[in-house]
Amino acid sequence: MDRRTFLGSGVAAAAARNTFAAPALKHPLPYNPRTHRAMPTRNLGRTGYRVGILSLGGQATLEIPGKEAESEAIINRAIDLGINYIDSAAGYGNGTSEKNIGRVLKTRRKEVFVTSKTADRTYDGSMKLLERTLTNMQTDHLDLWQIHNLQTKAQLEQIFAKDGAVRALERAREQGACNFLGVTGHFEPNVLIEAIRRFPFDTILMAVNAADRHYLSFIEHLLPVAQQLKMGIIGMKVATRGRVLSTWTPPPLDEQPERMRTKLPGTLTIQEALSYNLSLPVSTTIIGVDTVAQIEQNVALASNFTPLSEEEMRALEKRTLPIVRQALYFRRWDLGA
Repeated sequence: MDRRTFLGSGVAAAAARNTFAAPALKHPLPYNPRTHRAMPTRNLGRTGYRVGILSLGGQATLEIPGKEAESEAIINRAIDLGINYIDSAAGYGNGTSEKNIGRVLKTRRKEVFVTSKTADRTYDGSMKLLERTLTNMQTDHLDLWQIHNLQTKAQLEQIFAKDGAVRALERAREQGACNFLGVTGHFEPNVLIEAIRRFPFDTILMAVNAADRHYLSFIEHLLPVAQQLKMGIIGMKVATRGRVLSTWTPPPLDEQPERMRTKLPGTLTIQEALSYNLSLPVSTTIIGVDTVAQIEQNVALASNFTPLSEEEMRALEKRTLPIVRQALYFRRWDLGA
């Protein structure tokens, strides 16, 4: 990719609009003393926070009702192993994920950077979700509050309206309910590019994996813009709920959601899939887990991580060609939409 051609004057203008004096933090940043010994760390954009290259996602076991004991064991073990960033959202298990995290945060809040998201596009709806989120997570503030899964131009206009969710994010920061503001997505790169050009979000959470370059690539189009704007960049969808992995056995088709149906197993190992994402110029990569053993394995991989060469990256991308649709099921596949 010719970065100069791609970035052009549009990104330069965006950078100018996103130059601002960061507000003084109302809450000190957390600190997990194990992180720097456990894995490499990177800057989370301009936040001043050093984040481990691997972080814990709030889906999988954490969002399943009735898995309280298993979830708490995963979260505690993750923090003990050096994880210092945990991602969640109000919609994960309709608050289940936040509640599971909250029971651990009650005694370990100062050790971990805590995030959540609002999928509501309005001011009032988002503020109500924030109140519920803080209650669920048993804290008086989030380190980062984000717009959840921004997909379309219509949603973009909704969040930036006078009564939109962006105003709620700004109000929450003014009130001290969060330190930083972010936006997330995995559907359409151009919509997210427009969002970060319009507003100085501190972070962006984007879906990237070894199949990304084959279709509506976030790596080629969105990632360079976020880098130019010096944002904290968080990667997700490493294994696409297992569908990228060669160890994954597809359930019967009638048991799979329609948009995710496939007869094919994946083509990569978890080490290959995770190494690909960790080799990208992102601050950290979140991944959800089913068991304590999985978080232990993932942290061990992060601890021993060596960046892949360009040749190795291209080889993994090539191996995902047969499974592009299942690896990127969350993309906008209806190009007429």
